[in-house]
Parts: sequence; structure tokens; C-alpha cells
Amino acid sequence: MAPTAAEAPSVDIGSPYTGYVYSYPHKTAYRPLEPAPALRDVWAGQDLSALFLYLHIPFCEMRCGFCNLFTRTGAPQELVARYLDALERQAHAVREAVPDARFAVGAIGGGTPTYLEAAELTRMFRIAAEVMGAGFGSMPLSVETSPATATPDRLAVLAAHGTTRVSIGVQSFLDAEARAAGRPQKRAEVEAALTAIREAAIPTLNIDLIYGIDGQTHASWLDSLDAALAWRPEEIYLYPLYVRPLTGLGRRAVSRADWDDDRLALYRAGRDHLRAAGYEQVSMRMFRRAGAPADADTGYRCQRDGMVGLGCGARSYTSELHYSFDYAVNVGEVRGIIDEYVALDRDAFSRARFGYRLDAAEQKRRHLLTSLLQVDGVDVAEYRARFDSDAAADFARELEPLAKHGLLSVDADRIALTEDGLGRSDAIGPALFSSAAAALMDGYRAR
Repeated sequence: MAPTAAEAPSVDIGSPYTGYVYSYPHKTAYRPLEPAPALRDVWAGQDLSALFLYLHIPFCEMRCGFCNLFTRTGAPQELVARYLDALERQAHAVREAVPDARFAVGAIGGGTPTYLEAAELTRMFRIAAEVMGAGFGSMPLSVETSPATATPDRLAVLAAHGTTRVSIGVQSFLDAEARAAGRPQKRAEVEAALTAIREAAIPTLNIDLIYGIDGQTHASWLDSLDAALAWRPEEIYLYPLYVRPLTGLGRRAVSRADWDDDRLALYRAGRDHLRAAGYEQVSMRMFRRAGAPADADTGYRCQRDGMVGLGCGARSYTSELHYSFDYAVNVGEVRGIIDEYVALDRDAFSRARFGYRLDAAEQKRRHLLTSLLQVDGVDVAEYRARFDSDAAADFARELEPLAKHGLLSVDADRIALTEDGLGRSDAIGPALFSSAAAALMDGYRAR
């Protein structure tokens, strides 16, 4: 299975931009769990010694044109207060069901967590610490923010509660490109937010940028990259622009025949530019500055699941069941789900409502996917120790064609994407979905 040397594969794997695989399976594969299992039973027998705690805040000050996240804009203060009340009820129910849970890593996402005002953020952290027992300050904690909400008072709360990483969605430093992506913002606002983040002395700054925006050129893309590099961020994420159904861009965009080639060329230009600036590639999207402080080994491994999610958009993962609440993109549907969430009582939070069960084959597939889409790839010995089988043999039908066409390298110790394969992660990932998961995702009623 030795790869051939080729910048572009001779096999047609379709568009390089089928879909971003940040988890497997996607929530569109989740279905109502009937009967809804008790969380105490769901977590029975799981390793609880080093879990991931995720809090989801489904509010934003605006909805970007490319966004298909579970979030709503313009939430009144009364709704935010009711949401935090519900989050606290959920936390008590979860803690009662899984009293021995110990958390090693934390993240707060959305939406935009810093949509919450400083006092509301303080309450959210209190729930995580006092109810869930999360030791923020002694474990890695990542929080997402936006240029409009990264204010000094909010950032002071994040810093005071041990935040080690702040990720800010800039997308483009050029005002015209930001508007073209459906994100009206001014560069001055972006620069003020970055100044505030650096002054808050949070150890890791991540800047998100997008390529493939209408009107973006090779030169303007490098201009945005250089503007980001001026802040010496510890991490930079490069995202291809997607136009998805029910988003602002999806309602008005016209597909370009050359868009795939354009995005692929911009990806390679960005990758090479960041490497030349001293950044190491971790995945198709993630680049880390060489020498930047790294989080200590916490014992948590995403391949083994073990995530507890709080909030109506949060997922929870055990090795055998992924579960959450209902999912939508359409504004009205999202609002309805949030309204339902804030009305739930504590007993309702003690059961898993929507989810996807992973049998032994799906557990193997998830391990393969979550490993393969990183530069380090699949550790063959780790896979064998967990499943008592060989990854290359288990997935020979899927992996051999990738290796044949120069997208994959397989040896005795590791299975990894080649440089060209890594750049096509958004096609390779979906191609590795099981037929069962793919059918559920295809059958999801888009809303």
C-alpha cells in the first residue's frame, strides 16, 4: 500500500469539499431514543477518570452568512437567564447520574459564549465548578469568542476562571471580504478585540480565517494571513468556505465551476505561508506556532469519547452512545428547541433524548476517522490494543484505494494521510462514513 508521488490524485474522489468532519457521526444522524435511557445507565461501566466537559451557549450577536451552527441571535436577557437556569438544572441532573465523573479538559462553545455579559459568564463558571466539579484553572479550557463580544470585562472573567485558550472567528481582516462572507465587521473592531485578548494574558490565542470567499484573491488571502501573523497567535485555523442550505449565503449564493480549484489553491498557499512563518500543521485546518506552549497530557483522548455536554446544542459521548437534544439550522426551529430546553425540569435532564448508538464496528470507524484526519494519523499499536485487530485489515476496502492514489501512507506503525490527502480531508472523511450513518444523515429532514 505504498503511495505514489502525486500532487493531485488520478482517481476522482469528487469535490475536495464534501463536508467538515469534526466528529463522527454528525448530529444529523441522531434520532429520538425510545425509550429514553437513564443517564445513570448510559454511563455505567464507562471510564470516568479523565472526561471532557463541554458547555454550549446557543446565542450570537449576529448570524454569519456561512453559519449552520445551532444558535439564535438577539436573545433577550430574560431568555439568557432562563437558559442558565436550565443549564443549572441539567448540571445537577447529570452530576447526580454520574457522580464519579472527573474532568480533565474543558471547552465552552456555541454560538458565542461571550454573548453572555460578565455576570452571566461568572454564573456559568460557577455552575461548572460548584455543580459539576470542574477544576478550571488546573486543566486546559478553551472558550470561543467574536470581535464584537471580546470585551475587557468578559475576558477578565475568562482569565479569572482559568481559561487557557481563546478562539476568535475573524474570517478575514479585509472588510469587503468579511461582508462578502455575510459577516459585517470592521477591521478596527477586530484589532481592538485582539488587543483585549492579548492584554488579558490568556496563554493561547487562536485566530480563525476563511478562504474561498467571493472576490478573495491569492494576494488578499496572504494579506489576511499576514495580519493574523502580526499578533503571533499560538494557533491559526484555516477553514474553506462552505455554502450550506438554510444559511444566509445558501439562500443567495451561485456556485462557481472553478470554486473547488480556487479553494484548493488558496489552502495550499495558506499552508505554505504558515509553514514558512514557523507554524506546524496539525490537521487540514489547524496550525500551531512552533515553540508555543502545549497543554500537559491530561489523559483524555478524543478517540475514546468520554465527553459530557451541558446545553441544548451540546453533545455527550460514551463509547457506545452519542446523545444530545434535537438539532436544527432554521431560525424558527432553533428558537423552538431552545424554548423547549429552558422549560425542561430536572427529571427530564436525567435521560438521553436524541442519539446514535455505536456498535463495535462503528467504534472502530470513529477511532479511525478521528485519528486519520490529524497529521499524526492512526497509531497502529494503540488501535490494536483497544480493538484486538488490525486497522489496515479492518478497513482495507476503504484505505487501499486511497493509498494507491497517493492520499494515504501505511506502514507497520502508523496509517496517515499524505500531504495531498490531508488537503482533501473534507472528501476523505465523509467517504469513510458507514452506510448506516450516511443513510441517516442523508435522510435527515433539513430544517
